[in-house]
Amino acid sequence: MPLFINRDQIFAHQMHLLEHKLRSKEERILELETENAILHLRHAECLGRLRRSQEEVAKAQKHPQLQSNTQKVTQSALVKLLSEVQALKQDLSEVFAVYVGFSTDLEEQSKQLQQKVDQANSSLQNQNGHGMQSLQARVEALEQSLEVEKEKCKEERQRRRELHNQLVELRGNIRVHCRVRPVLPFDHMQASTSTSAGPISSEEVVHAISDDVVLVNCMKMGNPVLNKIFEYERVHGPEDSQNAVFEDVKPLLTSLLDGYNVCIMAYGQTGSGKTHTMLGSQRTEAPRDGIIPKAAAELFRLISEKPADSHTVAVSVVEVYNNEVFDLLARDEEGSGMGHRRDVITTSSGTSEVTSLTHACVVSSSEVMQVIGSVLRLRVRCPTLVHAHSSRSHLIVTLTISSKSPNALVLARRLQSAKKNMQRSPQGSIWSPRCRRANPAARQQSGDLSPSSAASSPGLSPSPSPCPSPRPSISQAPFKTKLQLVDLAGSECVGMSGVTGAALWESSCINRSLSALSDVLGALAEQRPHVPYRNSKLTHLLQDAIGGDAKLLVMLCVSPTQHFITESVQSLGFGTRARQVQKNIPQRKNNALKVK
Repeated sequence: MPLFINRDQIFAHQMHLLEHKLRSKEERILELETENAILHLRHAECLGRLRRSQEEVAKAQKHPQLQSNTQKVTQSALVKLLSEVQALKQDLSEVFAVYVGFSTDLEEQSKQLQQKVDQANSSLQNQNGHGMQSLQARVEALEQSLEVEKEKCKEERQRRRELHNQLVELRGNIRVHCRVRPVLPFDHMQASTSTSAGPISSEEVVHAISDDVVLVNCMKMGNPVLNKIFEYERVHGPEDSQNAVFEDVKPLLTSLLDGYNVCIMAYGQTGSGKTHTMLGSQRTEAPRDGIIPKAAAELFRLISEKPADSHTVAVSVVEVYNNEVFDLLARDEEGSGMGHRRDVITTSSGTSEVTSLTHACVVSSSEVMQVIGSVLRLRVRCPTLVHAHSSRSHLIVTLTISSKSPNALVLARRLQSAKKNMQRSPQGSIWSPRCRRANPAARQQSGDLSPSSAASSPGLSPSPSPCPSPRPSISQAPFKTKLQLVDLAGSECVGMSGVTGAALWESSCINRSLSALSDVLGALAEQRPHVPYRNSKLTHLLQDAIGGDAKLLVMLCVSPTQHFITESVQSLGFGTRARQVQKNIPQRKNNALKVK
């Protein structure tokens, strides 16, 4: 086999040399053709001079006094032209000879090359194919081994991620994912209107260098570039699709039917892609490519695999605007432009609830999106320097799942079946020895009741109806879990948004609520005795998700350009603080039987 490879290399080398010679000869031919053209031009010039000299001779013949001088000049010119013509003929003959020689050599070399190629083809055809077959078999084996190793690597990576998620769940930490959006056209518009950042405003400085690391290039005028690295559970780059983002969120939805509360929260500045990530494209009334519609579809898919009528789902939509909670479904039902303000209370069990909150029962994901789409137009929006449709409120969509205990259903069916069997029994239904003693008819049939005792008990009825069960009814024990999907308002500073007037108060309320959220995370991370949940209606409403027993996932959305570097670093720092929070281990909801 190595001999075959060397022969191919020799043939390739010879072909390369011949091609090189061919190119050099072609270049020489071009040079000779150029010289030939120049000689033709010189020949034309000589002919022109001869013609002019003849004309001068003709004129001289008309003037006899000048004829003698003209003849001398003409003779000398003719001699000179004759010598030049002879030199040109000699050069032309030499060029023609070289050209003929080059053509002959080229034909011979072409024939030799064709012969070598034919010999190589014949040798390849006549050569035994065992070496080639063995090489192909070896290549196929290596490819199969590579595929196996890739599968193992993929399985190990998935297992590492699962083990990491289990570790995070056991530690109770908040999961933090990050998504870096691509550079959009309005980034270049921001760069063109910027006066402070200059031409580097649209430069991409935030990069997703791996599936769990974000790199930020902090550039300052006159200073070297400073690289900052942030690590999270999952990092999505600009090339990742909505499906790829949701695939890492999907495992949390299984926990809903297992009895855990789940909260998914999108955090970032205006224009970083929070609403696009949570809801999807806003070009339609009911978007279907974001986390919220995909989560609703996945939830009902999981419910369809369960017994019929074992789960019911209700949806509620609220917004926190200017530190007040408004029920969007109530506002939409009554057709009022004013919001229905609600209060957030803490129940006796320590959970936070919204009073008089409107719930809409749904049976499919399409109904969920119809309900959400009908109230999205009511969400407060205001144009800013960052985005023309900036959301000025925190949107919270809650799916409440009521699950009936399967153990209660099975036990209730068994008890009903046993009761029917006892009623159909010819000897009467006897539930226990205590019932047996209380039923004279049953005792008489079995011989335990004498006539005297029967006569002494005239008030006892001989009816064969069974006695009541010591446990007359067993009710199904539904338990409720919540899926909270939160689209927070933009976290940019007032100077970046450029708002004035009433919008300035909106921005102030947004920043205060997000600062309260950061203070709560800081208090939880430092394990302070007091956590300031009630400093904001947002943190009070999300108290169960942030510090309770819910599984919380924070989706950081950041912009990649230099123009928004301050807001991006602030969002990444918020995610780092969130990862440091060690919550209690999430607890399942109690699904024990309620016995009456």
